[in-house]
Parts: sequence; C-alpha cells; structure tokens
Amino acid sequence: MFAAILLLAFWIFNDSAAAQNYLQNIKRDSARSDKRTGGKIEKTALAAGDGDVKITVNVPSFQLTLWQNGKEVKTYLVGVGMQDFPIIIGLREASHVIWNPDWIPPDSSWITESKKVKAGEIIKPTDPRNPLGKLKIPLGGGYLIHQAKGVGDLGNLVSHGCIRMLKADLYDLAEKIVAARSLPVSQKQINLAKITKTTLTAELDPAIPVEITYDTQVVEGGRLRIYPDIYDYKTKSVKNLREELESNGIDTSKLTDKTLERMLTLAAVKKQFVVSTTNIKAGRALTAGRTFPVLSRAIEPNTKRHPTARRRNA
Repeated sequence: MFAAILLLAFWIFNDSAAAQNYLQNIKRDSARSDKRTGGKIEKTALAAGDGDVKITVNVPSFQLTLWQNGKEVKTYLVGVGMQDFPIIIGLREASHVIWNPDWIPPDSSWITESKKVKAGEIIKPTDPRNPLGKLKIPLGGGYLIHQAKGVGDLGNLVSHGCIRMLKADLYDLAEKIVAARSLPVSQKQINLAKITKTTLTAELDPAIPVEITYDTQVVEGGRLRIYPDIYDYKTKSVKNLREELESNGIDTSKLTDKTLERMLTLAAVKKQFVVSTTNIKAGRALTAGRTFPVLSRAIEPNTKRHPTARRRNA
C-alpha cells in the first residue's frame, strides 16, 4: 500500500527534518481537544465582515469545522482520501472559492492508468469527466475541498487525497466564507453559478488557514473519544492512550493495559468508543463507555439512542 510504503520510508529516515515534521503533524491535537479549547467549545453564529476564520479537519472523525475568532461556527461531515492516496496531514491554506471549477488531472499514477483523461489536460465544468462537482476550494499542491458524489462518501475513504463534502454543505461553507471575508461576489452571482455552468471565482487574500490533523484518541468536552486508525498509522496504542488521559489530568495508574487495549479495540470498523472522563476516574471506563457510529456526535456516552448520518483532485 502506498501509505504503508511512505510511512516505512519515514521510519527508515527518521532523523530527517521531513520525517520529524510529518510525525509531529500526525501527533498534533485536533482543534476540538480539551487541551486546546480548555474543555469547552464556544459556538457562534457567523459574523459578517469578521475575517478571522479558519478551517480544521480531524481525519479519523471525518469532521470539518469552520471557526471564527476561535469559536465554532459549524461542523460538517466529510469523506477523505483512500489508503493509497491519503489526505495530507498538516497545515494548508485555502486560496480561492471557485464555483463550477475546471479540473486539471495531476501527474499521478491513477491518472496515468486512466484511459479517459491525461495529466495537465483542462477539463471544463461542462465536461462529464470533471469529478469536482459545483465547487472547489484549493488547498495547494493539487489538494482540494470539493463536492461529494453523495451521502455515501461521508465517513469513508473515497478520494485521491481530497476532502469531499455534500453540495449543500459546500455551498453553506462557501457562502459563510464569502460573508466573513466580505468577498466581492454577490448573492445574485452565486445563485447564477448554482444553476449554470458559468465559473465564478473569489480569491481569498489572505488565504484561510486549514489545519488537518490525525487524532484517533482525544478528550473533547470531558469525553474521551477513540476513533478508528483509518490509515493504519499506528496512532492507537496503550502508550498513546495513557499519554492522552494523563495530559488531561486523569490518573491512569489503576487502568490496566488490558482495559486500555479493550477500549482501543472497540473503536474499529466505522465505530468510535466514547466515555466521559468522570466515568474513567470512577473506574467505569468500560462499563459506562459506549460505541457509536463514527459520524455520530454521541452527546451523552450513556445515551441508548443516538443520531446517525444517513492523491489528489477527486
């Protein structure tokens, strides 16, 4: 597998700056972690004209969040890159919002093997070979946020390194960005782009920071969430779980390796394991913890009912 080969190369040359940077990005706490929010995520309605916005994505949870002044505006469910074409982990920048975008196939192995398109070819929005849908947000290096094929893309490894969102969510995200940055595109122009194939481009200057993390074990709002290690990066381990709990003020001396290992194994095959830190401290990590679909926010970990969600360029 491409991802496994890449990781092996990093392990072999682990004294290189590139390898250290990559591994540091893998270990970066998600923006929703208590270590970064202080234990509470403040929410806000978008304030038009306030351009202090950023986007974060935690890959194992398949969540993209738009923030303004450090407060959560909205969180969306997404699809991400396949194991052979994993989404890049680290800091990126969103440079434009483009309705009805062209697609330029990258010089990549999956394009070389294609009989339909060639690398560098300009595929117009009117061309049925264009997989990007109605809108794209370039992140640099050929990586994009763009339209999903449908709800089945959410919570799945479906792209060649890009982030996919439902069309309605992508429109909503784009229009929130337009309002926050007071971009020189009118609602009339946007509405026209929605019903035609006419390209509409809005430049983001300065670019919007996009932070992509890979946090499989994270304490959020007083709850430990363990997500599947979807790229097999070996981030789920007893050692890492102990470190996450200890760094959030939880004494793990009475938690056996066997208990922690069981907690980790429960988060697999599109399932997350959720338990409150209060129950962990009380010795009820397994008995009070519950598994939920990854796409469920699982507001209360002991709730019996919970909501469910019905390498590049594509």
